[in-house]
Amino acid sequence: MRYLKRLIIYIILFFLTYSVSTALLFRFIPVTVTPLKVVRLFENLREEGLSVHSNWVPLEKINPTMIQAVVATEDNNYLTHNGFDWDAINQALDENREGKRLRGGSTISQQTAKNVFCLPSRTWFRKGIEAYYTVLIEFCWNKRRIMEVYLNVIETGCNMYGVEAPAQEIYEKSAAELNRYEASMIATVLPNPLRMKLQAPSDYMVRRAARVRTLMNQLGEVDFDKKTDE
Repeated sequence: MRYLKRLIIYIILFFLTYSVSTALLFRFIPVTVTPLKVVRLFENLREEGLSVHSNWVPLEKINPTMIQAVVATEDNNYLTHNGFDWDAINQALDENREGKRLRGGSTISQQTAKNVFCLPSRTWFRKGIEAYYTVLIEFCWNKRRIMEVYLNVIETGCNMYGVEAPAQEIYEKSAAELNRYEASMIATVLPNPLRMKLQAPSDYMVRRAARVRTLMNQLGEVDFDKKTDE
């Protein structure tokens, strides 16, 4: 029993040391490999081979309309919450029950933590690890960095990650040159990037993208300088 307790303590200490040091490291260096990328690579190996479309770009080289689109659709209170938006979570649950959900319940911080540090499983254990890392990155990073990592690691297609890859491959331009329509289309596929194809947008995607642009108009400019603590 004493050995087991000691082993558990060592495991906890190792996890805390590893997680904190990794979060601090990713505060400064590009996140180029994530658990989701590895899992998808093997899932799509037969059809796609070893091809992964992912191009890391700094936040200042991403058009502000792209930031506006994801905040408007994924996390309307991104600049003001500390990782969890309880009102949005309750609203998403209500809208999901009514069959009219547009915004997700998870914040951009939660999605970033999930994409960077967690395996793509649907378990309470994974949700717990995601919540822990959400608190950690909110403490170790700032909102600009969380957004920068998010826009570079989100899944945007089959073996495609970040917004620079679809900007180049679908729209033949850089993420800095994306217009409102293109940004809204990329934001549209985020809930299900493997089913909704940017290469051949459906009527539903076009309608949803129009709704995204309406939400963008309602939101206005995303001003990180409003965060006085950063």
